[in-house]
Amino acid sequence: MIYLRISQDREADGLAIERQREDCENLARFRRWGVVETYVDVSKSATDKTKARPGYDRMVADWESGAFDAIVCWDLDRLTRQPRQLEDWIDRAEERGLALVTANGDADLSTDGGRMYARIKAAVARAEMERKSARQKAAHQQRARQGRPPKGVRPLGYDIAGDQIPAEAHAVAAMYTAFLGEKGTLRGIARALSGDSDEHHFAVPQLPRHSYTLNQERNSLRREANRKLPNEKRQALRPAPCAPDAPWPESSVLEILRNPRYCGYSVYTQKKDRRKAVADNAEKQRRLDSGTATDEDRKRSRRRSWRDQLVLDDDGQPIMGQWNPIVDVTTWQAVQAKLDDARRVTNNVGTARRHIGSGLYLCGVCNLPLRGSSRGYRCRTDGHVNRTGVAIDDYVTKIVVARLSEPDAFTTVTAATSPQLTSVLAALDVQHARIARAERDYAAEAIEAVDLKRVRNAARAEIEDLERQSLALSRGAVSVPLLGTEDPTGAFLGADLAGQRLVIEALLTVTVRPAPRGRKGFDHATVGIAWKR
Repeated sequence: MIYLRISQDREADGLAIERQREDCENLARFRRWGVVETYVDVSKSATDKTKARPGYDRMVADWESGAFDAIVCWDLDRLTRQPRQLEDWIDRAEERGLALVTANGDADLSTDGGRMYARIKAAVARAEMERKSARQKAAHQQRARQGRPPKGVRPLGYDIAGDQIPAEAHAVAAMYTAFLGEKGTLRGIARALSGDSDEHHFAVPQLPRHSYTLNQERNSLRREANRKLPNEKRQALRPAPCAPDAPWPESSVLEILRNPRYCGYSVYTQKKDRRKAVADNAEKQRRLDSGTATDEDRKRSRRRSWRDQLVLDDDGQPIMGQWNPIVDVTTWQAVQAKLDDARRVTNNVGTARRHIGSGLYLCGVCNLPLRGSSRGYRCRTDGHVNRTGVAIDDYVTKIVVARLSEPDAFTTVTAATSPQLTSVLAALDVQHARIARAERDYAAEAIEAVDLKRVRNAARAEIEDLERQSLALSRGAVSVPLLGTEDPTGAFLGADLAGQRLVIEALLTVTVRPAPRGRKGFDHATVGIAWKR
């Protein structure tokens, strides 16, 4: 069988893989070997053992099942750059006589001389990768100090060369303007980009999600390169699977608003040491759990680190990039000030519910949950319902208050602190502690990355199952203070939004129908009430 790999297909034309394929197929024909399968990994590194290589993993599985007895690759470092991984192939060769041939010379793993050659080759490749990484890091730093556009994935609004893409640049500028408006929110901007605009963000145009656009661009390059290849080789360059376009997440909007490149600042992202990053995160979580966290622990997030990425000159001043900014520095700084406002919780901006029935009330046409909007509630599918929320919420609140005044209001409502739910919550704490312990062990180099990944995957699977159980047990449950109080009506009216929503969900189902045309005022008949108990 043949294994082909390239670390980065920057041009997305697949020609480097095709050159490897041609050499390997010629070598297989010279050896008079039949090629039973060709495994390909494009833009997959063999240096980082934490990165998955689907083609490589499938090849290993096929070897274990006895599908082949020889490997042809262009060079040994195409197969692996990890000495430990090479030892696995040496073990396989000793156990079953694997033949490993490369286009630039044999690597006979069945002899001591061949194994020594392979080990030296792998060590040299590893050392070269480390030197290459250092050279690339220095080159990127130099590029940033010169104010040249960073290499890599292009940001929204710019192409790879740093030139503006007019339609996208207009959208970026509109996002900054909208956010600085009196009612600008991340959520509102994300909705506008997704085509679900409201009156506060009407100037933000609808755009495909940027990740979707990048995938389409890469596939376009592949299709263009495919047309230049002979027919028998076109299959290798078929467009990669691309998920359909999806609504914009608020996190993407936040990243754009945080990015200093849009006001012309040159930036450089320092890659962090994985073990140190895990250790720092574990220590930060320990402080949060123990109540000894500092304000910096609570405020700082990955997106706040944009300021740390600014490239400064010898006088400590930001270096300006050699590209045309989309917004001015004053606008960018004003956006940062608003995002940093202590009254805002960055991770929850725009996501907290502001309407008591958002996601709780049902559409009277399609029976799906309604979404909160600036004026009230809207159907999230075809716009069946678009109602003012104040009158509906007042009506539902009065209905609930009347029900709470009855002596049997909670006779069948399960308390949130039931023994079964308590047990599930305790089990969740155990699994979270299991992950934290594994992260500390990894930071202390007591376990390898593969062990950390295995523990995380197992614990997260348990957490997902336990969270489903917790949700099922909590659904319909009301907080103990409300159950035990002598004045449940007063407790309900004095509760926060989350507490009131919990009571409503426990007691009734609210269905909101479209308002009759031409009729003014609130019609109680358009709000259906169905008691659950």
